[in-house]
Amino acid sequence: MFKHDDPLNLKGYNTIMSKNQLPTRLPESLYRFFWDIDARKLNPAEKPYYVINRLLDKGNLEAAKWVLGNYPKDLIAETFRKMRDFSPWNGRFWTHYLGLSEKEVACLQTFYLNQRKQLWPY
Repeated sequence: MFKHDDPLNLKGYNTIMSKNQLPTRLPESLYRFFWDIDARKLNPAEKPYYVINRLLDKGNLEAAKWVLGNYPKDLIAETFRKMRDFSPWNGRFWTHYLGLSEKEVACLQTFYLNQRKQLWPY
């Protein structure tokens, strides 16, 4: 089984916070991960699942640190339970990092993985 001490060196991130304290703006350095929308108009508090999904699946280390520092861990975990649009590789990493069961993570369900293979067999 996967073990880690803290592979991303994220100790100190994601201290206790509530959904009422969600960020209302993205840092400009993260706009590039939202190539399909006008990131200046995006309010991360209004679309937390979308922002968390995009940054943890398509982002870099800076994006991951920003998500962990600005969203409560339970909301990040809830995103993995609800959103299928994570790559299986990212889904597995974050599942282990967050201490979730693969059975509860949407992108790791057998039906969805089989569907992905049919659409993109590589």
